[in-house]
Amino acid sequence: MNKNYLEKIQYFQEILQKGNAVFFGGAGVSTESGIPDFRSTDGLYNQEYAYPPEQMVSHSFFVSNTAEFYRFYKNKMLFPKAEPNACHFALARLEQQGKLRAIVTQNIDGLHQKAGSKKVFELHGSVWRNNCVKCRKGYTLPEIIEKETVPHCDCGGIIKPDVVLYEEALADDVVMGAVRAISQADTLIVGGTSLVVYPAAGLLRYFNGEHLIVINRTPTDVDGRAELLFSENIGKVFADLGV
Repeated sequence: MNKNYLEKIQYFQEILQKGNAVFFGGAGVSTESGIPDFRSTDGLYNQEYAYPPEQMVSHSFFVSNTAEFYRFYKNKMLFPKAEPNACHFALARLEQQGKLRAIVTQNIDGLHQKAGSKKVFELHGSVWRNNCVKCRKGYTLPEIIEKETVPHCDCGGIIKPDVVLYEEALADDVVMGAVRAISQADTLIVGGTSLVVYPAAGLLRYFNGEHLIVINRTPTDVDGRAELLFSENIGKVFADLGV
């Protein structure tokens, strides 16, 4: 569809009026809140860590090298002071207006809920939930930050973040909820993700609705199927929607 930016924004607004939309998002949604994508190369990993980031956030590494896991996790993956941006707030307002049915996110930062969104399927878990691997007692993020390098439960067990690590399966109930929402949506908005992380990205195959909208700085595998394609910053696009 050959439209300029303002025409695309206007058409996006018209599509949203129909309701029954679902948002599928990734790391690009939160980078504008100051949370970097840990997969991006910033030159620090090779200086500070002896292992690649993907290895340090794997299940086997958590088990075998828990102290180094937590050193990386606390330094690079926790941003408790981060605040929602224009995209998060716009999505929350769309839900309140009855135009957005659900958010399916690959992010673990909890910013959608902080912005006010209620129906959020967190495919990769959340840093805000933590449980003892032995007795399952729950701990908050501030409690994890305050504890020593490897946080231990009162029972002596190691506390693990409720985050899906490499080598771990996604939670069945979360996946089924996300599949149900996507399959029943008339509009799917894909934002801030290059769709390279599986199995999360594979959930898009369940979308059979009318409108596919993609908002991402770099190309994705579904660009050719998109009715609307935005390469602008996702915060700008949602701010310009004026919802």
